[in-house]
Amino acid sequence: MVARIVEVDVLRGFALFGISVVNAVEGSGAAGAGDGAVYWGYETLLHQRFFPIFSFLFGVSFGLFLDAVGERSRRPRVVMLARLGFLMLFGALHRVLQPDEVLLSYAVVGVVVLVPASFLSGRVVLALGSVATAAGVLVAGGGSLLIPGLFLFGYGVQRGGVEGFLELARKRLVVVFVGAFLCAVVLNVWQVGSGSGVGARLAAVAGVVTAATYVIAILLLLRWRARGLLGVLAPVGRMALTGYIGATLIIWAVDYFVEVSDYGTAVALGIGVFLAELAFSTLWLRHARYGPLEWVWRCLTWWDVVPIRGQREPLGGRSSGGGGRG
Repeated sequence: MVARIVEVDVLRGFALFGISVVNAVEGSGAAGAGDGAVYWGYETLLHQRFFPIFSFLFGVSFGLFLDAVGERSRRPRVVMLARLGFLMLFGALHRVLQPDEVLLSYAVVGVVVLVPASFLSGRVVLALGSVATAAGVLVAGGGSLLIPGLFLFGYGVQRGGVEGFLELARKRLVVVFVGAFLCAVVLNVWQVGSGSGVGARLAAVAGVVTAATYVIAILLLLRWRARGLLGVLAPVGRMALTGYIGATLIIWAVDYFVEVSDYGTAVALGIGVFLAELAFSTLWLRHARYGPLEWVWRCLTWWDVVPIRGQREPLGGRSSGGGGRG
């Protein structure tokens, strides 16, 4: 059995936090309002800064799941196609409430791009992912056209050994973080100065670099005493499907009864929704192996009733290591 990796779950939980806040803002009348400090703080720190992380991790998870399926099925790609096919169903239903949702796009790109890429070597996949991501940023201006490249890049990292990526020496991670942080600051200041919005190449580059900076920062913090604190994100990261769709339902319900029209209220709503998801995930996984929608998805994938109770995986899964190598 392929064990879970705590860093991947923590990163996914962190990405869901940002996505919950962004969806709350985008679902209200606050999005795009004004050009002051609050607006640009949202544009440079939150908007399109977590979507790249989520997409990258989908590629990583694709590889991890394919490896796990390979241990129990002679046709792992057929199982993966079934999994992605049912994800299309989740996405189509979710899109009724959230027109900008990504699950349907993820499933389609997974079938069209990731499954064929599984026949290629890890180095080729990583190279293709790098080129496609650069093209998505520089040519297409980001947005949903980043998905194929980030999927391939994440899958390429997994194929090359995600543990090796997560176990990079601390000094090397610090150097990479400093470089990424400085680039992110310059690009975000430039974005504000130029007034570049969604769809602009500069905004797309700034978004991807800022997302990379966040990932490296989380990996560094996991090497130090913040590991225990950040570990609380792992449960919601394990229940990403439940959390993503559940957040939409909560935000939709709140917006139905309460008018949310300013950034402060929308951000507070997003944070509150995420905290509710975090509490629910933590409590749920004390008694179950999978989240509610994750369990339904797994049952549909295998066309069988998969046990949901019984022996549980530890909430944090296993660490990749990297306990502080210099």
